[in-house]
Amino acid sequence: MTRAACPGSFDPVTLGHVDIISRTSHLFDEVVVAVGVNDSKRVMFNTAERVALLEEVLGDLPNVRVLTFSGLLVDFCTEHDVSAVVKGLRAVSDFDYELQMAQMNSTLAHVDTLFMPTSPEFSFLASSLVKEVARHGGDVSGHVPAVVLDALKAKLAAE
Repeated sequence: MTRAACPGSFDPVTLGHVDIISRTSHLFDEVVVAVGVNDSKRVMFNTAERVALLEEVLGDLPNVRVLTFSGLLVDFCTEHDVSAVVKGLRAVSDFDYELQMAQMNSTLAHVDTLFMPTSPEFSFLASSLVKEVARHGGDVSGHVPAVVLDALKAKLAAE
């Protein structure tokens, strides 16, 4: 069985994330969406919320499951028998950073990194940008799944 990981913070999950994960699910027997837990990072949605949103959004993909990890991604991959990490690339600037990470990871474990370009309609999309626009009252409905939009509105109303 070939298993890939799609790692990220997913704070919040965007349609760009969903696109990469969905496309990856057609290439591997199983895809593990690896939600990074970093207690020092300020997030809008806590870990349980991010996992729940991802599980709801990705529920129609039977070969995708959502797990959390902290520490090194390669340790997570080794523990879960993941042979490849799939990373979405929006721009050349993403490639510089991701290539460095991929090369470091390859020295730590036998895990390959595959780069998948985002679909053109999502090439500018980032979770941080979605949060910023939403905080200022902008319409992000075309950039996140409906359930995430509802969760964003609820979070912002509670602030």
